[in-house]
Amino acid sequence: MNDPRFPGATIMSFDGKVPQIHDSAFIAPGARIIGDVTIGAEASIWYNCVLRGDIHRIEVGARSNVQDGTVIHVEGPRPQSAKPTDGCPTIIGDDCLIGHMAIVHGATVEDGGFVGMGAVAMDDCRIGSGAMLGAGALLSPGKCIPAGEIWVGRPAKFLRSQDAGQIAKIRLQTDRYCQVARMHLAEIHAASKG
Repeated sequence: MNDPRFPGATIMSFDGKVPQIHDSAFIAPGARIIGDVTIGAEASIWYNCVLRGDIHRIEVGARSNVQDGTVIHVEGPRPQSAKPTDGCPTIIGDDCLIGHMAIVHGATVEDGGFVGMGAVAMDDCRIGSGAMLGAGALLSPGKCIPAGEIWVGRPAKFLRSQDAGQIAKIRLQTDRYCQVARMHLAEIHAASKG
């Protein structure tokens, strides 16, 4: 199914679950949003991203951006699980930055968290509020980056803590992405009328 609000994007139900996308969100052409996915106000999902909520849910909070080519997926309940709620959803809080070509798989990124370009966050990971997983880093299953820390490398390890000014820059970047998303949306609508 296609959503006329987001021309060129694929918005598809799966197993009876339809993506829930706020009217003020930006979904770029070429993006694929599938199944149990919720996208908040002023969030932006950029060109050629895939968010596949087929075996668990995905949530992207308000003003967060998922940049070009990123893949977001989930881990479903294991067959031996006693509870159908087990497994690993992907939860991205408010005001988060998910860099180009990142992979976030069954992980949580708390409000104001940052996942660098080409980084990988695996099942049951947590990136704390204002924390950063550096570009190209690999956060292995079950690892937690505490609030305000920067981790880098493969596997990712603690580098240093950020100060309040550095954490505030993440919010400035999310504000910038909201503005740029509005510009892209205007261009897309103008092109579709022309």
